[in-house]
Amino acid sequence: MKKRLFFLPVIIMVLVILLSPYSRAQESGIIQATATVLSSLTIIGNHDLRFGTVTPGVNKAVDKSSVGFAGEWLINGQSGAEISLDFTLPDSLILIDSTVGLRINFSNTDASYSDGTGSQVAPTGVINPNGPSALDIGAGGEMIVWIGGTVYPRISQTGGNYAADVVLTVAYTGS
Repeated sequence: MKKRLFFLPVIIMVLVILLSPYSRAQESGIIQATATVLSSLTIIGNHDLRFGTVTPGVNKAVDKSSVGFAGEWLINGQSGAEISLDFTLPDSLILIDSTVGLRINFSNTDASYSDGTGSQVAPTGVINPNGPSALDIGAGGEMIVWIGGTVYPRISQTGGNYAADVVLTVAYTGS
């Protein structure tokens, strides 16, 4: 009985060695997983889109190049990185404390931008605010976006102050 107990561990060890021939030839190597995270994007609504006084029955447009009237956003992020710009546009301005609407429209050429190489009057390029756009942030890590539009007051438009949110959402594309 003692002999059998003595041989049992030896037999198990021999079986393990014979059944694992690959374990003797293994090597290992180590690498590191690394990543560089881009600096956060910031966007500031710097100036409202202002139509001023509107006459009932008379359409009024504000051009994207109208300093002091066009809407403006300032974007800061990683220099040269590609970002997507996506506008959420209202179809009406709403009379404060009411449900009365004033129709507004944004054409395919109602927005523009500067990546540091242009200005509001002579922008770097034109953006279609009705669809997403992909652009590169300028060398200085800044971009400015402007928007204009047109309001269409009815002849019977109720007097008062109208407003609606115009939202610009930006995100890195990863490209």
